[in-house]
Amino acid sequence: MPSLPFGVARLDSILEGGAPPGNVVLLAGESGAGAREFCYTSAAMNALASADPELFDLYYGDLSADAALPESVHYVSFTADTDAITREMGYAMADEIVDAAVDEIAFRDLSPEFFQLSPVPRDWYEDETASIADLGDRGEYEEVLTAFGDYLSAHAEGSLVCIDSVTDLVSMVAGDTEWSDVAMVMKGLKKAAYDWGGLILVLVNTDSITDREFGTLMDAAGGTLQFTWESGGSQRARTMFVREFRGVLSRLEAENIVRFETEIHEGGFDISDVRKIR
Repeated sequence: MPSLPFGVARLDSILEGGAPPGNVVLLAGESGAGAREFCYTSAAMNALASADPELFDLYYGDLSADAALPESVHYVSFTADTDAITREMGYAMADEIVDAAVDEIAFRDLSPEFFQLSPVPRDWYEDETASIADLGDRGEYEEVLTAFGDYLSAHAEGSLVCIDSVTDLVSMVAGDTEWSDVAMVMKGLKKAAYDWGGLILVLVNTDSITDREFGTLMDAAGGTLQFTWESGGSQRARTMFVREFRGVLSRLEAENIVRFETEIHEGGFDISDVRKIR
């Protein structure tokens, strides 16, 4: 079965196309170390392939013979709307990429469900264009985990889905929501993803969760890409390594690849150097 491209050209080339279909992959790391930019780039580049093939060829290049594009691209956020995410994407890559790709990305803003039982004022997260009639017809929002699951069940098959971010769900643990609920949803997602045959990328900020919680999330994923800052003298560098990934890690180990140095440029997240065991 063809791989699904991450949308990061050099990484996809090294992996002979990208990720095996049917996987949940954690993009886990320290704040600003590149996990979010990786997620933005994956969504934008996979969407750009359909939206503007010429621009895709300019910034990404040729798709591997062993890769097939996802049927659709979805971006699910618990706390941000489409405009906010699009603006953030513009900080990570050229405007022409974002402008062309955004119409091919289906955004699902779950902030109404996420914030509904919180003290956050409703007008902070409610769509200003919604009419009173719309609000009345909709009634109470679904519980956020239910709404999240329903959306994936309807759209994840054969697709690239970016989830921003599971750390928000962890921070929500209190009251009627338990950590066990979040962990169970993630374990269920791993099983469902295998049947859906797409690729699900899940952002995780490791600064905001415990080692135990991170371990549980890793256990509920097929792969984990970890992003860190490294310091040397007065310089800091972003790095990425594959912490765990069945079907992928073995390829890197065969090449003695241990870590990637990364960068952010007009084409988004990219690999700038490959470190090997000497």
